[in-house]
Amino acid sequence: MVNFTTEQLRALMDLKYNIRSMSVIAHVDHGKSTLTDSLVAKAGIIAQKHAGETRYTDTRADEAERGITIKSTGISMFFEYKLSEGERAEVDAMEGRALKVSGGGDATAAESDGPNIGADSYLINLIDSPGHVDFSSEVTAALRITDGALVVVDTIEGVCVQTETVLRQAIGERVRPVLHVNKVDRALLELQLSPEDMYQCFQRSVESVNVIIATYNDELLGDCQVYPERGTVSFGSGLHQWGFTLCKFARMYSEKFGIAYDKMMQKLWGDNYFDAKGKKWVKSDRDGTLERAFCQFIMTPICKMFAAIMEDKKLKIQKLLKAVGVTLKKEDEELVGKPLLKRVMQKWLPVGDAILEMIVVKLPSPAAAQRYRVENLYDGPLDDACANAIRTCDTSDGAPLMMYISKMVPSSDRGRFFAFGRVFSGKIATGQKVRIMGPNYVPGKKSDLWVKNIQRTLIMMGRFQEQVQDIPAGNTCGLVGVDQYLLKSGTITTHDEAHCIKTMKFSVSPVVRCAVEPKKAQDLPKLVEGLKRLAKSDPMVLCYTEESGEHIIAATGELHLEICLKDLQEDFMGTDVKVSDPVVSYRESCSAKSSQTCLSKSPNKHNRLYMEAHPLSEELSDAIEAGKISAKDDPKLRARAMADEYGWDVTDARKIWGFGPDGGGANVVYDQTKGVNYLGEIRESIVAGFQWATKCSVLCDEQMRGVAFKLLDVTLHADAIHRGMGQIMPTARRVIFASLLLAQPVLQEPLFLVDISVPQDAMGGCYGVLTRRRGVVFSEEQRPGTPMVQMKAHMPVMESFGFNADVRAATGGKAFPQMVFSHWAVLQGDPTDPESKPGKVIEGVRKRKGLAPEIPPLDRFLDRL
Repeated sequence: MVNFTTEQLRALMDLKYNIRSMSVIAHVDHGKSTLTDSLVAKAGIIAQKHAGETRYTDTRADEAERGITIKSTGISMFFEYKLSEGERAEVDAMEGRALKVSGGGDATAAESDGPNIGADSYLINLIDSPGHVDFSSEVTAALRITDGALVVVDTIEGVCVQTETVLRQAIGERVRPVLHVNKVDRALLELQLSPEDMYQCFQRSVESVNVIIATYNDELLGDCQVYPERGTVSFGSGLHQWGFTLCKFARMYSEKFGIAYDKMMQKLWGDNYFDAKGKKWVKSDRDGTLERAFCQFIMTPICKMFAAIMEDKKLKIQKLLKAVGVTLKKEDEELVGKPLLKRVMQKWLPVGDAILEMIVVKLPSPAAAQRYRVENLYDGPLDDACANAIRTCDTSDGAPLMMYISKMVPSSDRGRFFAFGRVFSGKIATGQKVRIMGPNYVPGKKSDLWVKNIQRTLIMMGRFQEQVQDIPAGNTCGLVGVDQYLLKSGTITTHDEAHCIKTMKFSVSPVVRCAVEPKKAQDLPKLVEGLKRLAKSDPMVLCYTEESGEHIIAATGELHLEICLKDLQEDFMGTDVKVSDPVVSYRESCSAKSSQTCLSKSPNKHNRLYMEAHPLSEELSDAIEAGKISAKDDPKLRARAMADEYGWDVTDARKIWGFGPDGGGANVVYDQTKGVNYLGEIRESIVAGFQWATKCSVLCDEQMRGVAFKLLDVTLHADAIHRGMGQIMPTARRVIFASLLLAQPVLQEPLFLVDISVPQDAMGGCYGVLTRRRGVVFSEEQRPGTPMVQMKAHMPVMESFGFNADVRAATGGKAFPQMVFSHWAVLQGDPTDPESKPGKVIEGVRKRKGLAPEIPPLDRFLDRL
């Protein structure tokens, strides 16, 4: 039975100090969705006995079938939680204020049959996110609209690659983490670890999480490392639905022994031992005679319970149940083995309570979190009306509305989407007139801006939606009717001078592409429409049309591409499409300085451009791509940074005309001319030619990367009409191509970082497969306490198709590979020689794009004096 109504949920939304927004993040298959079930069951949405098997937040059919989460799902739930005195003080300190609970006129008139809304009611907006590397864009979208994160780590596997990636994203978004160590039942039943080994195992997990947090620490977040003795770590099992924090045991023992609760908390973790003879706490184990407090008071009772139930000793079970105060119902007493274990543990240590306690006490409310998150969120000046409203999470009547839409969720109505996001200030109401701003909106301009009415506002509840009149700041919500204006994300506001909320930075990039075409020609309009919808439904996927008329879908990896194609065919089109083999993007670069100064004349032979190319350092290219150095920076500061960190000449760096392609890529054009007349007039034309040339380069029409072009001299016609855009732009493109061809051009290919966890006896198979696919293993480490080895290797993306199946075949299904884009590397060989590896690749790409098979000769671009 659901223990709350929509009206109560809406009334609770006004108490901004009683809201917690959090996302569940972890490595793939560490048990996020299973753990989320415990909270859903606690809220009464699903039955307790099914919790852990339902995976309520996996709403799609293919998610249930594959057993992985693909899309992040939002759900809002209502809980009662009574804070103890100490916890209330801790929460107040975090909020930095005394608790004020405003019981508005509508809040007190809640139904008599339900719980009353008061200081002890909490609204939790939870987002369950996918763990697979290919879908880490969904995680970024979830983190943007939440303030806390529950990080789930598998006891046995420990902290994996993806755990590190999502933690780094969380701290980058200033989201506070708490930790849950999951799958403890496996350590007890399968590995049969002793309590002391369990403690070491937990200790390792907690430490490795803290190492990552410390690496990316942010001053404004304060100390966000997790400590079991401060109650920010819980242990348990999502599948069996039991779990605990040290607080639970500390409370129990402090009553029993009459020790202060705080003291007990400290003693239950770390090197503390209780000497029963001398009735005192000691710091050493007296040569193994004493048992660590954590083991003695917590793990040993749990191990005893497990042993008794698995060995089916009826009398011992009765005795233990009485000791821990659990009474079973009649029908439960017949159970044996694991079902009985699940019932008993679920009653004794319900995991929902442990996690709820961490969420309510340790994670910040929107009012507290937005104080330090506003700088990361708002793009405009941090002292205007909107920034101040976000900072205070202002819900008063006159407050400007600021809302960020982080993703689109497909609705049951085919081809339409709910816009899912979070209100940061003000209130969003049905029928309200708002300004909808896309990611490219510039304040004061009209582009990417629509002024429209909101059709409906919804509370998202996993598989269902509840309609409400309005939603105040601090909550996540869904909107109907916005999807026709926004592509993937955007800002919604009522304030005329508001700037956008910053767009999200993703940790992965789409490098795997494939072309799709309809099986029947008359389905082409359907395909075009379907691609538009597909581009909306996923934060990361790119859909575009090439000049050759191909429709291209670009995704982050093989699995992502597979899911996108499935969605396209089943949900957005309804018919099959023909799919080409996956293709990989390349980048063109150079490896030396141009061997001579290149000259090109304009079509009317009256203007000449002289130019040279030289490579940018790898560090600088990465910095430009990461946005540390961009076209928007102040030119003088940027020049200073480039001179200090990347060894550029300051005068050259000040005269950078542009970055390309698209104004932000890792290529630059700069000016080294002296005393040229009319240079300012042709600057735009040269930059435009540069953008065009870097977008579709000379070797095989791919983008350039890591090349700097310097303009050495320009001879112009005196008459303005003879040096227009049409004369200069194509000339700039030709001279750029000529200087690239003379600078020992190279082809760069994308590399995946492959992370394989595999038992020691099956390692040989992995090495074989990697060598066949030009992979290079650069690290392998043994997991302490387990037979697993973690291998890391770099492997070219073009060799990665079918890699998972191959590795599993070679190791008998024992290896678990994960791939994520790592960096660009030069493909060895001379691209101009058609027999070399790059030469063959270029020929293949040119054929696919419908170009002439050989690279155009130099004299097409280079002119003589």
